[in-house]
Amino acid sequence: MYSRALFDIIHASGDAVLKRLVALEGGADELFASRLTLAEVEAGLRTVATTLAHLPPVVMLRLPQVDWAGWDALLRALPAGVPQEATAPRQATPRRDVIWYGACSLLPATLALLDELRRREPDWFEIQY
Repeated sequence: MYSRALFDIIHASGDAVLKRLVALEGGADELFASRLTLAEVEAGLRTVATTLAHLPPVVMLRLPQVDWAGWDALLRALPAGVPQEATAPRQATPRRDVIWYGACSLLPATLALLDELRRREPDWFEIQY
């Protein structure tokens, strides 16, 4: 049941981030130029990264393909508060690269891997009373 709750949090936050990204026509430049959109994407990524860090070890071990170091780096790059990139949208920084990588690569790959794990191990994701 705990894994199901975490799975639902990850998916809800991840899907919200992906919907925001799909709506962007200008890609990374548009994302980092919009303070509000960037803040929403960062908040969603922070929620996913934090929740992934709290997965039970047995679930993490069943997902060796997940880039755990990448999620850790992303979480460290996302301090709470105002997005730093909003003041310099065109500046290419390591933080900007980490956020863009997290949103466009880490997130979709991790969601797909979690979906596959849920298909392979449905008992871990059942709600039991």
